[in-house]
Amino acid sequence: MSITDLKPEIVWKFFHEVTQVPRPSKKEGKIIAYLEDFARRYNLAIKKDAVGNILISKPATPGYEDRATVILQSHMDMVCEKNNDTVHDFDTEPIETVINGEWLCAKGTTLGADNGIGMAAELALLAADDIEHGPIECLFTVDEETGLTGAKALEKGFMSGEILLNLDSEDEGEIFMGCVGGKGTIAEFTYEPCDTDPALVYFRMDVKGLNGGHSGGEIHKGLGNANKILARFLYLLKRDYRFALCSIDGGNLHNAIAREAHCVIGLSAGDKEKVRVLLNVFAADIENELKRVDPNVTISMESADRPAKCMDTVSAIKLIDALQACPHGVIGMSHDIEGLVETSTNLASVKMKDENKVVVGTSQRSSIESRKEEIANQVGAVFELAGAEVAYGDGYPGWAPNPDSKILKVAQETYHKLFNKDAKIMAIHAGLECGLFLEKYPYLDMISFGPTMRDVHSPNERLLIPTVDLWWEHLLELLKNIPVKA
Repeated sequence: MSITDLKPEIVWKFFHEVTQVPRPSKKEGKIIAYLEDFARRYNLAIKKDAVGNILISKPATPGYEDRATVILQSHMDMVCEKNNDTVHDFDTEPIETVINGEWLCAKGTTLGADNGIGMAAELALLAADDIEHGPIECLFTVDEETGLTGAKALEKGFMSGEILLNLDSEDEGEIFMGCVGGKGTIAEFTYEPCDTDPALVYFRMDVKGLNGGHSGGEIHKGLGNANKILARFLYLLKRDYRFALCSIDGGNLHNAIAREAHCVIGLSAGDKEKVRVLLNVFAADIENELKRVDPNVTISMESADRPAKCMDTVSAIKLIDALQACPHGVIGMSHDIEGLVETSTNLASVKMKDENKVVVGTSQRSSIESRKEEIANQVGAVFELAGAEVAYGDGYPGWAPNPDSKILKVAQETYHKLFNKDAKIMAIHAGLECGLFLEKYPYLDMISFGPTMRDVHSPNERLLIPTVDLWWEHLLELLKNIPVKA
C-alpha cells in the first residue's frame, strides 16, 4: 500500500505531492513554484509577498457566502535531519515515505509532516469541489523552523480573514489556544590552534542512538541530549587526565534536541586503558539513566588519525566547563495550566567554525516573557564567565490564551458532536507563528490543531495515520459551522 491509497484520499494525495518537492528552511523556491502552479491549475487567486509567503484564496460554496472569512495556515519548510548512515540530499531529493503499521515515517530522514500535512489539508480544501465552506484564505509561510521569517515579515493587509486556523499542532483531540515565546542565545569561543603532539594517541568519541526530537513539545520527556552527555564525560576526563581536544561537534538545529555528538582527543598512551574503563563506567550510567526514554544510546571510543591541530588547553577547559554548566531541559512548570512546561532551554549545537572558533547554539522558551529573558540571561552568563562572546536573538512573542475565543467554542462543540467526547483545550510549549500574526492582526480569533505526530525534528518523525482522517473530519465540520460574519 502507498500513502495515496490511505483515507482521506485527497489529503494523502497532496501530502505525497508535497513530500516530492524539496523544501528545506530558507530554500523554499521549489515549493513556492509548486504552489504557484497549483493555483494556476485550479484557477485560484494567489499572491506572494516579498519574502515568499503565499496566500491562495477561494470563494464560498453556495449557501455559505455570509460566513466569516477563515484563514487556514501552515508553513512550507521542513526540518532536514537524517541518520549518519543515510545518503540523502534534502536540496534535490524527495522524501521516501514508509508505512509501518498505523504510522507513516520516512526512510532515514525527517518525514516533513511538520508541517507538510497542514499544507496537504489546505491544498485538499482548495482543490475539492464537494466541501461546504465560507470564504477561505490559505496562507503558506516560509522559514518557520529556523527563524519564523515568513510570519515576522507578514505585512498588514496581506490577509483579510478574522478567524485563523493554524494547522501546525501534533496531537489529535487537542485544541491549542496559546503558545510560548522563544529566544536564541549564541556563544562564540575563540581559541589558539596548536600543533598536535605526535607522542599522543588519538581517539574519536561518539554519542549516538538518541531519539532527539522537538526542543519545545518534547522537552518534558527527559530525552538525552548528546551535547550534554559528551560534555559531561569530557568534564570527568579533565579532572584526572591531561588530554588534547582536537575537535568537537554536536547537534544541528536550534529547535531540535541533539541526537548525536562527537569529539577527537589526544591521550597519553599510558592513560588509554584507564580512560576506556572510565568511559565504560560512564556509558553504563548513561544507559541506566536513559533506559526508559532513550534505550538505544551508545557511547563509543575508537582510534583516530592524528589531526594537524588542537585547541589550546586553557580554551578547551573553559569550553568544557561551560558546556557542563550550561542548563538544559525544563526550568519551570506553569502555575496556570497543570502539566504544561512554562520555561525551558535547549543546548542545541556545538560547532567548530573557521580555524579558531567554537560556536554554541542554544534556545530558550517560556510562556512568561520575563522568565524567557531570565533563562536566556542565565545561559548567557554561563558562557560569559567562560570568556565567550554572547549574542542574543530578537526572539518571538508568545500567544496568550483567550478562553473567550468564539472559534474555540465552535471547535469544542463540533468535536463533541462528531466523536461524543470532549477535546482537550491546551496551550503548547512550542513556538507557533500565531503570536507574530497577532502583532500585525490583533483582532484575529485563533486556534491550532492537527493530527498526531511523534519525534518531529528527528529521523524518527512519524505520523499516526488514523488521526489524519479524524482531524480532517473535524476540520470540515468546523468549516461548516463558522459563524456569520459581523
